[in-house]
Amino acid sequence: MSLKGVELQIAIPKTFDAGKLADQKQQRTQIMQDHANLQAEKQVEKDKETVLETEQYKEISPDDDAEREMEQQQQHKRVERNDEREEESKHPYKGSFVDFSG
Repeated sequence: MSLKGVELQIAIPKTFDAGKLADQKQQRTQIMQDHANLQAEKQVEKDKETVLETEQYKEISPDDDAEREMEQQQQHKRVERNDEREEESKHPYKGSFVDFSG
């Protein structure tokens, strides 16, 4: 297949245009990747600086303090009652002395 002079006049400039277009396409792809990487880095930095989840703290109100005090008092009373019951259930002479001699 041989090319004539007229065909070469048209083919050679089109070859340069095609090369330019291919180069521009490759550069455009590279620029888009660089831009995407930059956006990803910005997002990572933003995520590092922002708080994603917060812990829920229960607010302490004066009522809560009063309830806690009442619970502690009731528990203290229960312990005292148990101590009193144990003292009442003791026998005057059984179980108070163990004789190991003999």
